[in-house]
Amino acid sequence: MSDRTSMLAQPLQRPSAGRAAAYLGLFVLGAVVGLAGALVQGGWFPGGLLLALLGEAGLLLGGARAAGSRAGAVAPAGGWMLAVIFLTTSRPEGDFVFAAGSGSYLFLLGGMAVAVICATLGQGRQPGGDAVRLGK
Repeated sequence: MSDRTSMLAQPLQRPSAGRAAAYLGLFVLGAVVGLAGALVQGGWFPGGLLLALLGEAGLLLGGARAAGSRAGAVAPAGGWMLAVIFLTTSRPEGDFVFAAGSGSYLFLLGGMAVAVICATLGQGRQPGGDAVRLGK
């Protein structure tokens, strides 16, 4: 393939073992951030909610930057959502992590909005160098 071939025309390649391990690590880290955020947002309501959402955004954008692709933001977002959904279910004993207050709903909906925004803003694969600029 030449340098001028569109990235959309290139065949899909499987990630290497190291990249797959990095995505798995980001997934687990996203689950840990979701668990920590669920505990912090209820403990210190206004500040804890902001801290939990900023922590999630930092992880997602950092994962996208470290991986160099949007998948670096999607992997921890998936772990975050899985952990939060698991924590919303009540147990047979009646225990639950999230109360029925506005803070819990803001954490759930705000966290999903942050995940979508960060996955969209996460840096995609871009060709580098001066040769790709128009007019050169």
